[in-house]
Amino acid sequence: MGRHGNKSRRGAALVVAAGLLASGARAEEASAACTATLAGRRVTVRPEARAFISPELDRLVRLGLAGKLEVELTLWRRRAFWFDTHVDSARVTQVLAFTRAGYLLDGRELTGGVGTLELERMAWTLETRPNADEHFVVQVEVRLQVVTAASLGRMARWLTQETASDATSEARPPLLGSLLRSVAEDLARKASARCDVSRQP
Repeated sequence: MGRHGNKSRRGAALVVAAGLLASGARAEEASAACTATLAGRRVTVRPEARAFISPELDRLVRLGLAGKLEVELTLWRRRAFWFDTHVDSARVTQVLAFTRAGYLLDGRELTGGVGTLELERMAWTLETRPNADEHFVVQVEVRLQVVTAASLGRMARWLTQETASDATSEARPPLLGSLLRSVAEDLARKASARCDVSRQP
């Protein structure tokens, strides 16, 4: 019974993972945007993440899973007829969660919903005041991860009720591990955008 029970529960884990994969594939495409301004030597960026919460991710976050939003911002100096020059970069991680009060982003209540997430602002101070003919651009990369391959693996072990001795005697099939990684990657939402830095008068 034990071996057949494990096989049937492993089959259930595969069905659950496949269901998550299929439901995530129908989600609206995520996108990113930003607004950047230059005042004196200070460049300020306001990034946004749009349509990052698919119906499946919404259900998972409402069940108690936390989403990790990783935002990478890169400031470039434009160069005519040549590659842009890297000026500076920063990485910010924010936590998206759901409570009785609604959605929270790093503890801040999202009263406008999760359709458009106003992410943490970023600012750089340039070493020197740029000339009037210098132009800058900001690259924004946003990634939301709610379910990881590790968490799906824990779910699979729970479904199959594997003990420590089971894990040593019968390793997880490669197919299941690959499927879990694929599902986790499919449920991750990512997007990028570029915005020109406008000068304040």
